[in-house]
Parts: sequence; structure tokens; C-alpha cells
Amino acid sequence: MTTEQIQRRKLYQEVLDRLLERIRSGEIPPGAHLPSERELMEFYGVGRPAVREALQALERSGIVEITHGERARVVIPTAGRLIEQLAGGARHLLHSQPDMLEHLKDARVFLEVGMARVAAERATDEDIARLRQRLAEHRASVGKVDEFIQLDMAFHREIARISGNPIFPAILEALFGWAIEYYHPFVRAPGAEQLTLAEHARLVEAIATRDPQAAEAAIREHLTRANELYRQLDPSR
Repeated sequence: MTTEQIQRRKLYQEVLDRLLERIRSGEIPPGAHLPSERELMEFYGVGRPAVREALQALERSGIVEITHGERARVVIPTAGRLIEQLAGGARHLLHSQPDMLEHLKDARVFLEVGMARVAAERATDEDIARLRQRLAEHRASVGKVDEFIQLDMAFHREIARISGNPIFPAILEALFGWAIEYYHPFVRAPGAEQLTLAEHARLVEAIATRDPQAAEAAIREHLTRANELYRQLDPSR
């Protein structure tokens, strides 16, 4: 007969579970403040260390915000906040396991191909006008590396926004945040700026003509070319 030991739980974990239950049940709704530390100590019959550790665990999970001198407040959940919780760990993963960059680039292609198709299906005249404006701003930044990169990302964000799904912009933003340091070699490669602009223009026209297949082909070619350029600039990949 095998034995199964019951693990002793730390006191803060019990406090954490009870606070989570109150938050998930709606007793303490998004945007509301939690009771003060002293009130929580009295309510649960525990010391300050257990309460503080429980609150810190909630903060690390993105469930509450803690501001010095104020009671902890339950965060109003958004897709962006959810992705932010993954960002730090993902950046660490990329630095500690560089091969993960290939998986990251594959994920971006998969996501943006779908977004481009949806944008071509759903874009309004106003959406297309904004997309053309982003392209014009991008074109005007040629020769200014940092600005060119920022406006490149703004162009892709616009396509994500057109999709109408709030998860897409949040994930795309995280992908940019995780891989931003790898973008500079692309822009500095001879002719890269003009090629990027030409590919963006082709994508805009595909979306403007409401052609999902053309939009998918344009974004796939654009991102695949960028991935191949990266391999040429860094033969170790």
C-alpha cells in the first residue's frame, strides 16, 4: 500500500485562497478596494506577514494593484493586462533559450496571416483611410531607424485593431515587446526600408479591395522575407 502525505500549507496560502474566492464570487468586484491589512488580519485571525504575502501573490498574478499608502485594488481585467503577465517570463525565455525566437516568429506569422484575412473581410472605409495614413507616416520616416521601427509596428497594430478582436492587438503588442531588439538589423539592411514599404502598400491594397486571399499572401510574403533576412544577417540562426 502506497502512502500519500498531506502537504502542510503556509498560512498566507489560506488567506490567498479566501481572498480569491471573494474576488471571483463578485463580493469584491473589479475596481473595488480590498479591506485594509489590519481588517484582513482581524477577519482571518492571522498576522501581518501572512496578509502581505497573500496580497503580493495577488499582485504578481495581476489580480490586484498595490499602491503605496493605499489599499490594494482589484484590477479591471483586459486582454492587455493578461498578456503583460506573460511578457517578463517570455523575454527571459528568449534570452535564456535563443532557439525560442524561431517559434516566436512562426507564431507571429500564424497570427498576422489570420488578422490580415479578417481585416480584408471587415475593414470599413474609415479603417482603410486610417491604414493609408499609417503607411504615409511610415514612408515619411525613411532614414530614421527608431522612428521607422515604431511606425512599422503602428501599421501592424492598425491591422490588428481592424480585426475587431481585442485579444489580437494584445498578443501582437506582446510579440513586439518580446522581439523588439531583433528589429534593428532588418531596417539597417540595404534596401530594407523601401522593400518593407512596398510590401505594406501591397497589403493595404489587398485589404482595400476586400481580397482576403491577397491580403493573406501579402502578409505571409512580408513576414517570411523578414525572417529570411534575419537568417542572412545572423548565420547562426
